[in-house]
Amino acid sequence: MNILITGGAGFIGSNFIPYFLNKYKNYNIINLDKLTYAGDLNNLTEVDGHPRYFFEQGDICDRDKVEWIFKHYNIQGIIHFAAESHVDNSIKQPDIFIKTNINGTFTLLDVAYKYWMKAPFQYHDKYMKARFHHISTDEVYGTLSSDPKELFKETTPYAPNSPYSASKASSDMLVRSYYHTYGLDVVITNCSNNYGAKQHDEKFIPTIIRNALKHNTIPLYGNGDNIRDWLYVEDHCSGIDIVYHKGKSGESYNIGASNEQNNNTIVNKICDLLDAIHPINSDQSYKQFITYVEDRPGHDKRYAIDATKIKKELGWSASTSFEDGLKHTIKYYMEKYL
Repeated sequence: MNILITGGAGFIGSNFIPYFLNKYKNYNIINLDKLTYAGDLNNLTEVDGHPRYFFEQGDICDRDKVEWIFKHYNIQGIIHFAAESHVDNSIKQPDIFIKTNINGTFTLLDVAYKYWMKAPFQYHDKYMKARFHHISTDEVYGTLSSDPKELFKETTPYAPNSPYSASKASSDMLVRSYYHTYGLDVVITNCSNNYGAKQHDEKFIPTIIRNALKHNTIPLYGNGDNIRDWLYVEDHCSGIDIVYHKGKSGESYNIGASNEQNNNTIVNKICDLLDAIHPINSDQSYKQFITYVEDRPGHDKRYAIDATKIKKELGWSASTSFEDGLKHTIKYYMEKYL
């Protein structure tokens, strides 16, 4: 079976591709990535030369390229990671997010529908098992209060607060529309904040580690009390896997680890681990570099996922403790930055 992975040179995609190739010996993986600043083929060195892995550089908005890939490789499934995802960048240049996240998702959906199906709700016989899996975010739900009982569920109304989350919410709605209007077999997963190896330097945890190791200031927005539900990237990969294979068509599944941490806690945990693993000296801590900076516009206060649905229906749950995940992550970035 030939599976198209979009954005496979990015953070989550480049963790997912080796996992998928190793687990499923009957899958060929075609990775379509534009290789923007956030995509790096160095993230995929472990699959270089793999007989079931193929790379195509291109833009998901380029319909001719997408159609060519479908025909050339006879695509029989899609797992769609490709997206602009950095909130700060979406505030500065929202047009790029609209183009990639909305128009690009539409292009993929429409090509898949016209390649796999002969009419609405009528698949060609050889594509009866073809599925479109859309990777999304919990940020489409907006923000939560500090009440720990308040969690994002699949039924939570969408209320995006940044151009990034608005573009992802729009792409989710497009995916939903192709299920209800045309009968395209789709699933959507909305994940919480990921961390782990291969994440871009601009993201929160790599920024902490990099600046600490360089003895630069470690910037925290506002007073550092924003809360996120942190999910180790390898756990996310296993969640995507099970939804792609066993999720109910037309459904959304939230993927989270029930691991809420505020930014102050994150930075202090990382500094404590670095103090133990790679101390500055006996009487100094990396915490001396923590600096509070002006908050960004529209900064959501708290995200937290209710993963009950995927646990009950599909039997998935996160297996990596936050302590272990952070240790693996710090080790990766120490090797990278030092």
